[in-house]
Amino acid sequence: MTDDSDHSGVPMRKRRRFPGISSRAYEHPADRSALVALRKLSGFDTVFKALSGLLPERSLRLLFLSDSVRVSEAQFAHLHEMLLDASYILDLKKVPTMYVTQNPQPTAMCVGLDEPIIVVSTGLVELLDEEEMRAVVGHETGHALSGHSVYRTILLFLTNLAMKVAWIPLGNVAVMAIVTALREWFRKSELSADRAGLLVGQDLQASMRGLMKIAGGNHLHEMNVDAFLAQAEEYESAGDLRDSVLKIMNVLPRSHPFTTVRAAELKKWAASRDYQRIMDGHYPRRDEDKDTSVTDSFRDSASHYADTVKSSKDPLFKLVGDIAGGAGDLGGKLRDRFMGGQGGAGGTGGTGEEPTDGGRAGA
Repeated sequence: MTDDSDHSGVPMRKRRRFPGISSRAYEHPADRSALVALRKLSGFDTVFKALSGLLPERSLRLLFLSDSVRVSEAQFAHLHEMLLDASYILDLKKVPTMYVTQNPQPTAMCVGLDEPIIVVSTGLVELLDEEEMRAVVGHETGHALSGHSVYRTILLFLTNLAMKVAWIPLGNVAVMAIVTALREWFRKSELSADRAGLLVGQDLQASMRGLMKIAGGNHLHEMNVDAFLAQAEEYESAGDLRDSVLKIMNVLPRSHPFTTVRAAELKKWAASRDYQRIMDGHYPRRDEDKDTSVTDSFRDSASHYADTVKSSKDPLFKLVGDIAGGAGDLGGKLRDRFMGGQGGAGGTGGTGEEPTDGGRAGA
């Protein structure tokens, strides 16, 4: 494994650094809008304020300190170099603490209220090569810069609490409402962190390989990035409205989006003008955050969703687009789409072959 930085964290391989970069530069619009929706959820502010004072952060730190390996110059030195490197590129003022914990599952997380803690599993360390792991460390560093660790910590706590109070009649309803909203936000925040990982690694193929390995294991010679991305297109466009409903049901209990979807979203962003502007040094700065317009953020999120509905090949999104566009025979369209294209009411419903104005969402 080659050393890619000196001990100051300055990368030796030529990669761009982003002094003063704001997390707004890479945050996915759906991440911001989901967080706004979460904060508006009835009871969330009360729960958040209460838990912020009650969550045992010191206990959490002691747990990792006592039962995991802290990354440093003396332990997992190559990960320590990557962490310094990621913090340097994203210009974090304080390098997060990082631990490696024994777990055969390839996982990583960023938790903590006052100060973020990055935790990666042995399964992940053993699965990924150096550049793939660099993207993961950048991903988690992006979570730290965005302040995601606070909400992630609350999600972990509430998920555990929901299991404990599930036997109480109606006692689980309010908790599960907040857990569901937190999960929806967290899935979107993963798309933002994937972008941060690409900004740190600046190697799209390594990011793609890492996601592919997380999905299919350490059999890289048996896998192909283009074929993997084709799965994302098939996942989005195949089937009828019944499949759209099943997709929603499948993703609801998950903390992360599906890996094919993440890969497609990241590739789309890497080809965008927004990414190129960041790489050219034109990006929002942290010292400008206080002047950021909330209205502009809402407008960006609304524009993103409108474009997603317009360009998506998902049967449900296409139907929503048709309705928004004033397509006739709504009842016939709904029946035909849901029945898999049988019936032909209205002459256009159910074929799944009508042209769209753009490519698929997330590709």
